[in-house]
Amino acid sequence: EAAKDVARVLASMNEMVMARLYAHSDMLELARYSDVPVINGLTDYNHPCQIVADALTVEEVLGDTIDGKRIVYVGDGNNIVHSWIELAAIAKIDFVCACPEGFEPDAGLVARVQASGVGTVTVTHDPVAAVKGADAIYADVWASMQQKEEAAMREAVFAPFQVNEELMAASGKPSTIFLHCLPAERGRETTDGVMESAQSHVFRQAENRMHAQNAIMVYCAGAAPPP
Repeated sequence: EAAKDVARVLASMNEMVMARLYAHSDMLELARYSDVPVINGLTDYNHPCQIVADALTVEEVLGDTIDGKRIVYVGDGNNIVHSWIELAAIAKIDFVCACPEGFEPDAGLVARVQASGVGTVTVTHDPVAAVKGADAIYADVWASMQQKEEAAMREAVFAPFQVNEELMAASGKPSTIFLHCLPAERGRETTDGVMESAQSHVFRQAENRMHAQNAIMVYCAGAAPPP
């Protein structure tokens, strides 16, 4: 069924729609043909609701603003990375993606941030150098949506990019926090020790998805002023 058909049916029955889809093009079509707000819950391209919750978590734990924070993502240049890069176009963050060669994020998005003159984005293949001075180190699964058939290959490629206790210590800052959008595959992209450490705020981060998405719905309902 065409996304534009689904859009018009759902819009006739609801005041807003939140969708989690594979193809980002389907999300754009859904929004184009809907008469009510459509919230992007996740696509293969980006994950904006997650990053709103992540920014809230950073501000709660590390200070009252995300501006000036160095956020280092270690792993695949996936939809989470794309949304962090989109945030860097409107917020003064220093975002770093440390990934294996061939797994870089969208170059056009990186260029957009550079053109914005707001935040900064760096793509590197050296995770140890990347995390130095990090305020937050972020991990995600190595095999995302529709990539599970690549899991064995990815495990071998991404093994040097595991966020373990040694990599956390390499930041050189005891205040560095660990974030993960969950679900986590302990023993792969991160260790059980990091997940359970005092530096880990992944469960606060998960709770903040609820608060962030409530705020997004309030905004879409027209009950909040624009940011």
